[in-house]
Amino acid sequence: MKHNTIEQSSFVHLFTASTASAPFWFLVRLYVGYEWLMAGWDKVMNPVWFGSGAGAAIKGFVAGALSKTTGAHPDVQMWYASFLNTAVLPYPVVWSNAIAVGEVLVGLGLIVGLFTGIAAFFGFFMNLNFLLAGTVSINPILMVLALSLMLSRRVAGHWGLDRYARPFLKQIIRSYWHPLKT
Repeated sequence: MKHNTIEQSSFVHLFTASTASAPFWFLVRLYVGYEWLMAGWDKVMNPVWFGSGAGAAIKGFVAGALSKTTGAHPDVQMWYASFLNTAVLPYPVVWSNAIAVGEVLVGLGLIVGLFTGIAAFFGFFMNLNFLLAGTVSINPILMVLALSLMLSRRVAGHWGLDRYARPFLKQIIRSYWHPLKT
């Protein structure tokens, strides 16, 4: 079998693979996780997002996004407006509950450092969708930080539950993909 080696700069190695940067990523994880947890918790406790009146807030959010599709340089592209019209507006309760619970789960995953790369991916994906819907606020910052957490996932969860879960999951995956030969 032929083996190839790809060299990595020491700077990139420090931030993506060395446990020396674990304290830095721990702080980034806590910040991003806190932002997601608080945003999700506010939605879960708000009846127009989650509960008896679920769906009302998402209808207003989508209506605001759809109003940004006009002009020479629209904030919301027509292909995304079409997605909002056909996939989100018919099912506001489902999307409202999914967003509220998803934000809480992303926040918890990042705070405790469990499945850090996956949690960061879903945070990145939600930020992308919020940006595509024409809302800016803190979304670009959280999106860049989530991307950074995804790229450094090997070390970002070192000061968290990933440190203990990853070896266990590797063992399960190895036994599944390479079962013992009898």
